[in-house]
Amino acid sequence: MKRGSHDCQSRLPDNTALKQQQLPAYRLQLTATKILSGFFITGVFCLGAGVILLLSAKNIKEVEINYTEKCSDCAKLRENTANFDKECTCSIPFYLPEAMKGDVYMFYKLYGFYQNLYQYVLSRSNSQLMGIDIKDVSNCAPFKNSHNGIPIAPCGAIANSIFNDTIVLSYNLNSSMSIKVPMLRSGISWWTDKYVKFWNPGSQNLSSAFAGTAKPPSWPKPVYELDEEDPENNGFINEDFIVWMRTAAFPTFKKLYRRLSRIQHFTEGLPAGSYSFGITYNFPVTKFQGEKSVVLSTLTWSGGSSLFLGLAYTVTGALTWLAFFAMMAIHLRLKERKTLFHQE
Repeated sequence: MKRGSHDCQSRLPDNTALKQQQLPAYRLQLTATKILSGFFITGVFCLGAGVILLLSAKNIKEVEINYTEKCSDCAKLRENTANFDKECTCSIPFYLPEAMKGDVYMFYKLYGFYQNLYQYVLSRSNSQLMGIDIKDVSNCAPFKNSHNGIPIAPCGAIANSIFNDTIVLSYNLNSSMSIKVPMLRSGISWWTDKYVKFWNPGSQNLSSAFAGTAKPPSWPKPVYELDEEDPENNGFINEDFIVWMRTAAFPTFKKLYRRLSRIQHFTEGLPAGSYSFGITYNFPVTKFQGEKSVVLSTLTWSGGSSLFLGLAYTVTGALTWLAFFAMMAIHLRLKERKTLFHQE
């Protein structure tokens, strides 16, 4: 049976500019001048941004104190897991030659600690950390349950290996008198982590909310007692805990530990002079040939003291300019050859 002309016409697209593909279109026509101008402008921008970022990073003042060997007695004590309940402290004096003005931040830095291992990264329970189900330990192997079969909170390898050294900075007014530098433990985590990814169970009493769970085997106290000074900084929303749970991509990394409270003698930052770190040594690193440091640093609008971003922009700009000059030389040579050909 043959189709009628009416059926064929009903299948035709509407007679509009869009459906008939008659809309005006712009065909980009790249000339040598446009391409060379684009490469030149891109090179100028990248080089300029790179130089500005490098100068900004150079203005940052930073002091790093590696205390792995300086606290060697404590390190040897921590190599034996039977000594986990024995406290060990050490004091590390140092001199600050120049004042660190403005906001000052204290970091801990670890060398040779691989937080990027696949099984390590997956060993956590997001539903538990959000306070939805604190007994959900399905993805937390090998730290799911205690030896009594009780669910661990917080569970997983990341939480169990939390950095737990205590670091106190003191300023020596003279040879016989020193004062503790006021440091804040709040405002050190990302906003999205603090208020979106980590929530305590819905209860006024945290000890009751975590009833029926056990602390991680490497922790000296349960999660609801992490901060004895600030009750609002306990449980899964403890900022030291939140900072540690954001895993690092490289085996050498630093994480924010404290920030300077600019009061009393420290309204303008840290003055030059004699200081000391009082460290309660808990986190073992010598077993995996690692090291740890304390870092005092200022920050600028571009971030920390890393030169990577500035160098990346500078190298990109230099390569773009190299390509620009190479293409310009080729273009001029071809243009000259074309001119000679027409003259002949």
